[in-house]
Amino acid sequence: MAKVRIGFVGAGNMGQMAHLKNYALESDCEIVALAELRTNTGTAVAQRYGIPALYNNAAAMLTKEKLDAIVASQPFDRHGVLVPELLKAGIPLFIEKPLAASIAVGEKIIAAEKQSGTFIMPGYHKRSDPAVIYAKREIAALKASGELGCMKYVRLLMPAGDWIAAGFDGMLKIKEDGNLPAMERDPLPDDMTETVFKEYMAFVNYYIHQVNLMRHLLGESYRATYAEASGVLFAGQSESGIACTIEMSPYQTTLDWQEQALVCFEKGWIRIGLPAPLAANRPGAVEVFKDPGKGTVPQTVIPQLPWIHAMRQQARNFIAAVRGDIPPMTTATEALEDLKVAREYIRLKTGK
Repeated sequence: MAKVRIGFVGAGNMGQMAHLKNYALESDCEIVALAELRTNTGTAVAQRYGIPALYNNAAAMLTKEKLDAIVASQPFDRHGVLVPELLKAGIPLFIEKPLAASIAVGEKIIAAEKQSGTFIMPGYHKRSDPAVIYAKREIAALKASGELGCMKYVRLLMPAGDWIAAGFDGMLKIKEDGNLPAMERDPLPDDMTETVFKEYMAFVNYYIHQVNLMRHLLGESYRATYAEASGVLFAGQSESGIACTIEMSPYQTTLDWQEQALVCFEKGWIRIGLPAPLAANRPGAVEVFKDPGKGTVPQTVIPQLPWIHAMRQQARNFIAAVRGDIPPMTTATEALEDLKVAREYIRLKTGK
């Protein structure tokens, strides 16, 4: 495979600035087609990025183009409508997080993935941040060596803040002619009222990244055990009994992004600081504190990480997964587990 031939579905805010501009920089792939419902926007985006073929829907693109992979940046409450159709092409598919707007639709997507013979990689970009990659390797090494004892606790902090960090600068905003047709959305789940569903949607939209990152850092599945009534605190427990919490906007910032993760062992910890999701050329930061005792001098290690942001590295990781060089950074099956954790949290919080 000389270059991975990619077709894009959608050129909205995130489609352009979180994904398309990053894939356009990669020499191992070429964007050969774009499917965009908005004619004027599609034309302008295709011209800017030198995309040779433009279609007004994904079906037409898949009929005429020979692709190696698809990147579809679409509203997640349309995934049940769109993703099974895209999977019929039988090629790897990247989608935005979360997997779907309900467990039932997520299960439908999983069934379509199994039938397709290919894979979905949901867009949990935090796993591709150099800081998380470094921390994950360090966690695995500490578990294997036992030098700091057992893992005891994982805490995630995600205050509201400036998540864009000028990341939408340069985005093409083109006026369209006439009214666009309404897009079909997935149905409301049977087990939630509209009020409960609205709260569920808000949680998965804002915090599903943390739900997924928690499992990644723990290295095992976990369940929600407590939901504080104001919506600030989520508590859970892993399969092996490790305590975990997510603190959701206990405060907010205006010109900063202060997301953190803390992974505690009996005799030390790993702290991760993550940049705003759309910050460019900026990795997270890691500190590793070790105090094993027995006369060993405690130490703090702060590694220098490469100047690459998570969205760019995520694009590289998807291309590598398409080539078969690495497994997908996330799977649809695991993303379905995120929806189940989120549903249990909302049940604990609302009683419904």
